[in-house]
Amino acid sequence: MTQGARIRGAAFAICLAGTISASPLQAETVAPTDVNIVDMEAKTSLTGKPGDPVAGRETFANRKKGNCLACHVNADLGELLFHGEVGPELNGVADRWSTEELRAIVVDSKQVFGDHTIMPGFYTTSLGDRIAEKFTGKTILSAQEVEDVVAYLLTLKEN
Repeated sequence: MTQGARIRGAAFAICLAGTISASPLQAETVAPTDVNIVDMEAKTSLTGKPGDPVAGRETFANRKKGNCLACHVNADLGELLFHGEVGPELNGVADRWSTEELRAIVVDSKQVFGDHTIMPGFYTTSLGDRIAEKFTGKTILSAQEVEDVVAYLLTLKEN
């Protein structure tokens, strides 16, 4: 099965799961300051909607959005140049981390790994001291983009 077919199949399963588990109480977007990371997990969806792995792949690869390839090797995006080697390889990441753990890492990796990690928090307004004024108080990704990236990461399995 090709990676594209796996992503489409995973997208269907995630969308189906979202229609079963989403409730009206989950319909509002969680503000960056209200995300609760406990024991390396962000258990609650940020949007109450399932992530779209196809959109997540685009955000992951986008050098002006996620820019994940600047630090991570990802064989699924082998057609793109210049994969970084600063962060861990993401091939098979779905076999190593749960949905809740991946969400927490993408939201604010410093709450998961500590302040020493170079990975930025993509859905936090605590971006550090040396932030250009135009970015102060803003997140790198939207709540839905985080859910999309997590849905994409969940397609990256070893087999």
